[in-house]
Amino acid sequence: MQLRINPKFSIITVTYNAGKYIEETIMSVITQTYHNIEYIIVDGASTDNTMDIVNKYKDRISVIVSEPDKGLYDAMNKGIDLATGDYLCFLNAGDSLHEDDTLFSMVHSIHAHTETLPDILYGETEIVDEEGHFISMRRHRAPEQLNWKSFRNGMMVCHQAFFVSKRIVSHYDLQYRFSSDFDWCIRMMKVAGKIHNTRMTIIEYRNEGMTTRNHKASLIERFRIMCKYYGYVSTVAYHLWFVLRLILNPEKKKA
Repeated sequence: MQLRINPKFSIITVTYNAGKYIEETIMSVITQTYHNIEYIIVDGASTDNTMDIVNKYKDRISVIVSEPDKGLYDAMNKGIDLATGDYLCFLNAGDSLHEDDTLFSMVHSIHAHTETLPDILYGETEIVDEEGHFISMRRHRAPEQLNWKSFRNGMMVCHQAFFVSKRIVSHYDLQYRFSSDFDWCIRMMKVAGKIHNTRMTIIEYRNEGMTTRNHKASLIERFRIMCKYYGYVSTVAYHLWFVLRLILNPEKKKA
């Protein structure tokens, strides 16, 4: 695929009763200095003021859908079907693009390092608190070289900081209620050609979400997913080694 001067980004925000945070997320998209953006909001028929806020900015939003869905990943699949951009990114309500020139800088990074559009772009994530103040960088730092085997060690790149080419994208697997993004990222990397590390902080991630609220169920699903891709014996051995390291070096848990 030949490099386009201005690749189009489809930014997809899935919401449900997100009135507390949605405006911050919208503003981080519509204030981007890079303008070849398609912004899609898929709302699950919110009963709070979410849609009142969304409609304030409807002239700056490409597609707005508000209807009942079958959960987070069903709504994300709707976003995939609506997207027409070169790259898709899922930006949850409450999360933000790091700077106003984040997308512009990502495009510059592509131009500087490759002559073709990569299938996946990725970068770093900051964790922020309820007020949007910096807490820390994400515990898993993005690896210098990323491939589908990288997630053997966990979700090494935040889902929001993982941009996938429309050319290879497929739906989320709805059998997973809490960790389908983990499965999806692995599948996308398995079919990807070039995977490009932008070496940028791309996302500010609010330290709360469905996976956080359902941590135990999410971990069980991730274990099943890791067994599917990396084998049962290998996955069990890795988890035993992880527990042993924590016992031998409890300070590592705090890092």
